[in-house]
Amino acid sequence: MWYEESCAAAMMNFGDHLRTTGGALKKWAIAQFQDSLAVGVLWLIGLYILRVPLAPMWAVIAAVLQIVPHFGPMLGLLGPVLAATIRWMDWKHPLGVLVLYAIIALLDGLLLQPCIMRRTAKVPLWASVCTPIVLGVLWPFWGVLVAAPLLAVLYAYRERHEKIQQRDRGNNHATRAQG
Repeated sequence: MWYEESCAAAMMNFGDHLRTTGGALKKWAIAQFQDSLAVGVLWLIGLYILRVPLAPMWAVIAAVLQIVPHFGPMLGLLGPVLAATIRWMDWKHPLGVLVLYAIIALLDGLLLQPCIMRRTAKVPLWASVCTPIVLGVLWPFWGVLVAAPLLAVLYAYRERHEKIQQRDRGNNHATRAQG
């Protein structure tokens, strides 16, 4: 029957699952690296504007720590705040670093990450923004942590399913033309 052939074509062996999931996670890791690099550049520019001592070092540390969800960006903030406090001994300069952090966090969460995920892992912008929020409410901490790689894997399977459907439609048209 035609539906048995379609189901058999849609079935995946374990190796197909590993390739699809591994490819999606690889694209997600590339997106994370690109995001970290962009955040490091933003930190470098902002810290230079604020004239924070050792700006390149703090920017590199912030870029590396960006990979650690939730806590990494906050840990990357500590060094520049302390450096600004020690250098100027006032509250204005550390406050400027905190404002810089808020701007970078907003740009990263609402613009950079969704755009990079769309380009590398084919995840739509709305899903990149909404899914961490929804999963964070349903499964605090862990939901936000797994949202991005989970989205990359889900959209990889969706893309694979669409390719199979297109191939099946092409085979059905060829079979009808012959029959």
